[in-house]
Amino acid sequence: MPITTTASVNSQFLSPRSPLMGWLAVVSVMLGIFAIVTTEILPIGLLTSIGSSFTISDGMAGLMMTMPGFLAAIAAPLVTAATARFDRRVMLCVFMLLLALANFLAAAASNYWLVLTSRIMVGITIGGFWSIGAGLAERLVPPASVGRATAVIFSAVPLGSVLGVPTGTLIGDLAGWRTAFTVMGTLTVGVLVMLLLLVPPLPPVQATRLGVLSGMLRSVKTRFALLLTFLVVLAHFGTYTYVTPFLEQVTHASGGLITTFLLLYGAAGILGNFLGGAWVARYPRTVFGLAAGLIATVTLLLPALGCWEVGAVILLIVWGIAYGAVPVASQTWFSKAAPHAPEAATVLFTASFQATFSIGALVGGVILDRTSPSAVMLLGGCTAALMVLAVGARFAERFPGPDRKEQS
Repeated sequence: MPITTTASVNSQFLSPRSPLMGWLAVVSVMLGIFAIVTTEILPIGLLTSIGSSFTISDGMAGLMMTMPGFLAAIAAPLVTAATARFDRRVMLCVFMLLLALANFLAAAASNYWLVLTSRIMVGITIGGFWSIGAGLAERLVPPASVGRATAVIFSAVPLGSVLGVPTGTLIGDLAGWRTAFTVMGTLTVGVLVMLLLLVPPLPPVQATRLGVLSGMLRSVKTRFALLLTFLVVLAHFGTYTYVTPFLEQVTHASGGLITTFLLLYGAAGILGNFLGGAWVARYPRTVFGLAAGLIATVTLLLPALGCWEVGAVILLIVWGIAYGAVPVASQTWFSKAAPHAPEAATVLFTASFQATFSIGALVGGVILDRTSPSAVMLLGGCTAALMVLAVGARFAERFPGPDRKEQS
């Protein structure tokens, strides 16, 4: 099967479709990622009730969170390579169907191992859907709108935290955790219908084989994108995963106040996502470096200023804005490192992001058990600072001299 060029594919699908249809397709992909993000982190608010249902410890119940990330990191290259010559629209729909089945399986599970089986299905969906969907903006809208469309797609990440998880937790409190997964499965079916109706046929631009991925890893630019993503995601998830214990033990905030703080953080994340999307195409180094710098500043200041509720909420809002720009900035760096293989770049982005997400949560938990929430924040801040130094050193090496412009 011949593989067409990016230019011909873009021309093929943008010409006969109105801009409105292109943006509706973008929204449907965004809602797909929203369903994935919400399903992935939904157990955070339901962990205790699920554990009680199956009489397991909180630690065992925590496998629902760590498993999908590691599986997504493995699935991203393997599944994408295995389906390289299939229409990408078809694969998006297949993964959304798998996600719906995973939610319904969790809702009907008679034992905990069936719940874990459903989480395996979630991990495969994350790796496959993200690897295809996160980089589709350039095939759905005109070139001038790609930055904004990418920001819309990635807005699903903070939206899942702000709207999806609190709503799912509320449903779980009112009607039981099984109902929450049933509602999530129903929503996913609705998104599947939207993908079928609104996304145009998307034959593969370039077959993403494992050889293509290994070749990309030999590129200095790709390895640098991996390093930056590893450092900033490790810093974020190694700290934010345990922000609730920090607010409880250091800020001494009540449960209701913590919920309010986290909602404000999520709303700030949406703002940061769109600000990052608006600027990252022209200023990738500045956006990525500034986001990491703000995360470093916030986490380093939290042990001191987070003792007060006002200080904590202000820092959380800044943190939300900063992290909101990270996914779109990381995706852009990978795309610029391998412009000839956009889907392969997205695969590496997905795999590295998901693997580091799980590693950060695990490392942060180990540190928390042995030290304190404040120590977790300080170490995370130092890690984010390393990322800022790496960006600065790389830029200075490539573009010496006091009078230099931003380079992509």
